[in-house]
Amino acid sequence: MATLPDSLFGEPSAAERTTAPKSNTSHPPNSDLNKVSIEKLILALHNAHTRERALQLLSQNRSRSDDLAVLIWHSFGTMFTLLKEIMEIYPSLSKPDLTERASIRVCNALALLQCVASHPETRVPFMKAKIPLYLYPFLNTTIKEKPHEYLRLTSLGVIGALVKVDDKEVIYFLLKTEIVPYCLRCMDVGKGLSKTKILMDEEGLRYCCLVADRFFAITSALETMMEKISEEPSQRLLKHIVRCYLKLSESPRACPGLAKLLPRMLNDSAFTDLLRDDPTVMSSFQQLLRNVHENRLRENEDEYGTPKTDDSLKLSVRLIFFHRLLLCYFFNSLLSTERRGISS
Repeated sequence: MATLPDSLFGEPSAAERTTAPKSNTSHPPNSDLNKVSIEKLILALHNAHTRERALQLLSQNRSRSDDLAVLIWHSFGTMFTLLKEIMEIYPSLSKPDLTERASIRVCNALALLQCVASHPETRVPFMKAKIPLYLYPFLNTTIKEKPHEYLRLTSLGVIGALVKVDDKEVIYFLLKTEIVPYCLRCMDVGKGLSKTKILMDEEGLRYCCLVADRFFAITSALETMMEKISEEPSQRLLKHIVRCYLKLSESPRACPGLAKLLPRMLNDSAFTDLLRDDPTVMSSFQQLLRNVHENRLRENEDEYGTPKTDDSLKLSVRLIFFHRLLLCYFFNSLLSTERRGISS
């Protein structure tokens, strides 16, 4: 820390103030950032006076080092420092007066956690240490102010980094720790895009459709998001909603219920127009409609595969009635024959 320029993060020392030229800011211009190594920035996290600036610079310059995640994970006390930053803001989550500066500071810490969560060498240790649990309070907030929304979205970014790679162990961990209710809360409360990729995994889909309450909670949240799109059109959000509905339609357990709960708004031209520019999403939307339609046809078939149309039902009733009428005529004839025999 002795080699780290004091003026880079905090106020200059007394000696520097007397010798250094006057400047309008206590921070150096962006051209000076490359002069500070990633290692020194990580060291600066351990000093309370330089921590905020170090968080900002590391978050802004994550692409400078491919090994940043490894350095953060293995350097002594760095993960503890990041978690300390996160936990110190917990008491403010229930207050609407959370400042934007405090929120951004924690978001910078979360961005570094996202870096650790996305690195192949640190992803599994990150999960096994149960670090994602520290993010759940941010996902559980119901206040819609911008500072709270920043924390929600950045926390979802960390979860998204974990599930970006198809790792069954990661998905199982998230499901076991009940991530789905928190994601649903973000869908209902948040103003931005919720990460719903957990539905894209087979294990995640099975979990969501195993119990009726979970399925109805998810479809209800998706429908709420559709209503929000009708007020504020968002092609990106609609794209993810369609993908979620498509994945649900591929589940034998979910599709019958989805056929009855699919929002009629999806057939509105205002929504389909948002998808026309993206052929992939449009194809997913058409496949969703096909899956639902085919399920309805299967439900309307009897055990022999014959469609249960109104005409076929009427015909079946007539045949049954005619069959019973023949039986009655047969028994009446039999009784008449027996009576004639007895009388003779």
